[in-house]
Amino acid sequence: MRQIKDKAVVHGRVTLSSGAEADFYIDLRRVTLDGASAPLVGQVMLDATADLDYAAVGGLTLGADPVASAMLHAAAARGQRLDAFVVRKAGKAHGLQQRIEGPDIAGRRVLIVEDTTTTGNSPLTAVEAAREAGAEVVAVATIVERSATEAIRAAGLPYVYPYDLADIGLD
Repeated sequence: MRQIKDKAVVHGRVTLSSGAEADFYIDLRRVTLDGASAPLVGQVMLDATADLDYAAVGGLTLGADPVASAMLHAAAARGQRLDAFVVRKAGKAHGLQQRIEGPDIAGRRVLIVEDTTTTGNSPLTAVEAAREAGAEVVAVATIVERSATEAIRAAGLPYVYPYDLADIGLD
């Protein structure tokens, strides 16, 4: 949590992806792409989702990519196998024209991840894409929950997060 407070919280007026304005921004890529912090992200997220049964982890690019990668590496360090995948915002118009990149997730139990979640739109878009690819989505997990609990739960999905705004002193 100290890494988030020290590296990711930016104070000042910002417009969020929802269009709403806020007095702070949580730029978790400053943590998830940091060489010292990323391994901790993987450990925290694996611990937070330890009671879930999933074989692959991923979400909508770009916020989910380093989270999934950190979890993949943390799992390997623990002697576990975990695949990662990337959900494109739109399918490619060339090559294999895939919307989901990485190992095939058809028929597999997957966890959708995000770095911070405000509206729930990004992880729910990834849920839809994963289901279209034939995966069974077991839950959505985010590092910092900002205000998406209602939207994720309304979609009928378990929602896991190690931190919320109160935890990092921003409530």
